[in-house]
Amino acid sequence: MSRFDWLSEYLAQLQDELIVVLHGSARYLPPAHTLEIDTEDWTRAHALAAKNGLRWAGIWADHDSNDALIHSLLENEGDYLLLLARLDPDADIRSITPHYPAADRPERHLHDLHGIRFEDGDTRRWTRHRAWRDDEYPLMADFPAAGHDPADPTPADSDYPFLPIQGAGVYQIPVGPVHAGIIEPGHFRFHAVGEEVLKLEQHLGYVHKGIEKIAVGRDAEGLARLAGRISGDTTVAHAWAACQALERATGCRPPRRAQQLRGLLCERERIANHLGDIGAICNDVGFAFAQYQCARLRELWQRHSDKLFGHRLMMDCIAPGGVTIDLDDTGISTLRHDHACIRDEIGPLFDILEDHPSLEDRLLTTGVLSLASARELGCTGHVGKASGMDFDTRSANPYAPYASHPITTQMLGDGDVMARMQIRMREIRDSLDWMDALLGALRGDGPRAPLPEINEERIGIGFVEGWRGEIVSYVRLDTDGRVARFFARDPSWHHWPALERIVMNNIVPDFPVCNKSVNGSYSGHDL
Repeated sequence: MSRFDWLSEYLAQLQDELIVVLHGSARYLPPAHTLEIDTEDWTRAHALAAKNGLRWAGIWADHDSNDALIHSLLENEGDYLLLLARLDPDADIRSITPHYPAADRPERHLHDLHGIRFEDGDTRRWTRHRAWRDDEYPLMADFPAAGHDPADPTPADSDYPFLPIQGAGVYQIPVGPVHAGIIEPGHFRFHAVGEEVLKLEQHLGYVHKGIEKIAVGRDAEGLARLAGRISGDTTVAHAWAACQALERATGCRPPRRAQQLRGLLCERERIANHLGDIGAICNDVGFAFAQYQCARLRELWQRHSDKLFGHRLMMDCIAPGGVTIDLDDTGISTLRHDHACIRDEIGPLFDILEDHPSLEDRLLTTGVLSLASARELGCTGHVGKASGMDFDTRSANPYAPYASHPITTQMLGDGDVMARMQIRMREIRDSLDWMDALLGALRGDGPRAPLPEINEERIGIGFVEGWRGEIVSYVRLDTDGRVARFFARDPSWHHWPALERIVMNNIVPDFPVCNKSVNGSYSGHDL
């Protein structure tokens, strides 16, 4: 099937099956098609999408005058379709969770911040955590970013209505929201019989930062800096996605060298985080040797990033129109040596991890996520790939520099903790090979281009493969080129629901390693 043939077939089915047909033909918002439909057809359009195997990739809202325009992103074969529905202020819209279960919490997020009501959806608040009254919605234009009474303490969120399981011998284990380590807060409520987990229900949103609110009014530079702080371990990928959206909105074409350097930074970020997670997975089952080695290698890697790019996490290296850093011949030579050293180190280390009986005993068949569940929840990155989801933005819908410098992407099918660790190990090797090839092809056409000035409202959307998976950024600029709306979707929005399925029928002591094998971002989720 050629590019977008599936879209033509889907549109034809929409016209055949929906009562109220399309508002004109599909428009193009590179690299996504957009299609506005009536609200009464919202759920049926998604039912048809699910029937045809389209992956659901996110939902957000934007306000046009007094109306809310809801956006729902679908993907198939690397191509994107953005469904839109215009909602009157006092109207409701039906939930799409019967067809895409991962939409449950994003829909609740929309209600909490926009006041949009979803029929037949979960009405428990998700994002607010008592910080605002029930009749206040922070993303409305007249709501102040600091709230109406910023000095007043927020009441404790102690009565969230978890959904219990009844039965003989069933008991609950509350974990969090404050944890023993340095991780961010999140509440995990287990229902178990003996040591077997029957159900896990999460409650997140404790570190809500108001990203969507405080983005409004910023210039492009300020938005890129803000996006880089959505999740500190993904500062490169989130900033890149936001800059992609800004550049597509304004028609900016970054220099080829800038795009190559962006790819280099993003792969370095991938390697640093994969090393950390591999060590942490092993540590959670008592294999401390691997934790020591991975932590040592990650520390050296990040020290070199600091030396070459000015920051351990490479924060603020990506900016609208390009990058704020560059490499001279000495820097290129240093990177090549860095890659060779870590390749020599991980060879024997990964061989041990791939074939260590005590490690296999704890990781094989533990925390299995089936392909059906991965598809249903729209999982990407290491979580989806380990379960057989053959999707990687870098190859499915390649953007510069991956369009001209393809990268190998990995996939396994077991869906267990071991498979998620093995995907990480393979991606490290692939990223090292790709970066070595890229360094030999660096162009000398400058690190940055200016964003063109605009005098009309513009919209852009960005897609970047971060180390956790697909990142989506949506930007609407006003007539002065300032941000009127910004939304960022971290892959963790899909991974956290997957964790609830992964831990089912496992024993309670295996939850830490199941959790670490996913490593969802609290901050990336809690915008």
